[in-house]
Amino acid sequence: MTAQTIDGARIASDVREQVRLRAQRLRDRGVVAGLAVALVGENPASRIYVRNKIKASAEAGIESSHVELPETTSQGQLLSTIERLNRDPRVHGILVQLPLPATIDARAVIEAIDPDKDVDAFHPRNAGALMIGAPLFVPCTPLGVMRLIESTGIALRGARAVIVGASNIVGKPLAMLLLQAGATITICNSKTRDLAAHTREADVVVAAVGRPRMITGEMIGRGAVVIDVGINRLADGKLCGDVDFATVSERAGWITPVPGGVGPMTIAMLLSNTLTAAERRA
Repeated sequence: MTAQTIDGARIASDVREQVRLRAQRLRDRGVVAGLAVALVGENPASRIYVRNKIKASAEAGIESSHVELPETTSQGQLLSTIERLNRDPRVHGILVQLPLPATIDARAVIEAIDPDKDVDAFHPRNAGALMIGAPLFVPCTPLGVMRLIESTGIALRGARAVIVGASNIVGKPLAMLLLQAGATITICNSKTRDLAAHTREADVVVAAVGRPRMITGEMIGRGAVVIDVGINRLADGKLCGDVDFATVSERAGWITPVPGGVGPMTIAMLLSNTLTAAERRA
């Protein structure tokens, strides 16, 4: 069998159109949704991500502001910037682009963001609320992954789901979402013994470990849904995911491409979270 490709770009476009309509309804009430993005340093990938987020915000009718700080910015200076954004009534969502320079404690920065403006949903209060099933916001990438899985029509209640990667950004919050949807969850990592024994038995496999083409066809059960969160740049400059698309496509039922799968959904869900924050404030 040949897997069906899950078109993340198309699904994200649908989400963004809904966000645009929501933003217009707010504007009709005199409220302009606002997103502030803070970037520290000269990381080329981070610059691309920020540029894409600002462009997408404008297209959706969200007023975005870009706070660019030099690599030499101290933690205190960044925290002062966040405090200013916390107080600004025009800003409904705050995003600090990660990674930060090694001299800055990312956890302290995340905890400084007003939880009501934490549209990345990284703040401990938002993470805890997700765990008990009452989230103020859901982290953007896991939320996007759930939409991609749902687009296949698979019934998650009773399904077996394996997540490869246990980060605070993707793996752990996604496990909570899948658990709340009724799936049976196994969380693995790059050091899991006999990883293939777990992934072969799964109805859903999500790869988010940051290792190029780590998940191969022989590790996937026939008909499984495979979501590739990874994005890795190879020596020749080309991008690939954590999944070996060619071999996995021969066994899976559905698969996301890289690029064009999870990436567009992450940005779309950021916009959706920002509108949610603005709507609550309104």
